Amino acid sequence: MAETHAHIRDIIEQADELALAEDVQPSHNPELEALVRRLLELIGEDPQREGLQRTPLRVARAWEALTAGYTMSLDRIVNNAIFHEKYDEIVSVKNIHFFSLCEHHLLPFFGIANVGYIPNGRVIGLSKIPRIVDMFARRLQLQERLTSQIAETIQQVLRPRGVAVVVEAYHLCMMMRGVEKQDSLTVTSCMLGDFKTNPQTRNEFLELCGRHSLKGR
Repeated sequence: MAETHAHIRDIIEQADELALAEDVQPSHNPELEALVRRLLELIGEDPQREGLQRTPLRVARAWEALTAGYTMSLDRIVNNAIFHEKYDEIVSVKNIHFFSLCEHHLLPFFGIANVGYIPNGRVIGLSKIPRIVDMFARRLQLQERLTSQIAETIQQVLRPRGVAVVVEAYHLCMMMRGVEKQDSLTVTSCMLGDFKTNPQTRNEFLELCGRHSLKGR
């Protein structure tokens, strides 16, 4: 958990540094800037005070990045990086860190995705799997939907013998508000093909995932 929080701080600091370097440039969505400015007024703040003058711009740029998944193209992500290969055991990419936004409260949820598939004569470039995760994470989401979208997309692209996805995440809508439970970890899974029909194959993948769960950090 501490390692994950440190990772979050690093990303936030990097994003803020980037925003500071670029905040002389307009965002691609000035209407969103105006909405943020109005939001500040509605909560009783003064958008013109020192410290808030450039906040609408920074927030607009941040939202452009956090929702970039809507404009990402699966074809451009895959980019023909599919190769014929006779390997027929589990291929897994684990500990894929992601950040997303809960569609109910527009608050972040974050965690890791563990993805595995059993090739059926074709494999995909390993870097493409985290990119597929990001394509669906960078939008308003439900964890359940995110999990199934990742699995179904890999199934669509590769037509493998099976796909398995396990997502573990902490939701700030449960940590900052509502029940305020700091250690509640949500785990979702989607099993397709051999992972759904063969318990031994499924358990092999789940055992691999368990060695790297967020709770074990």
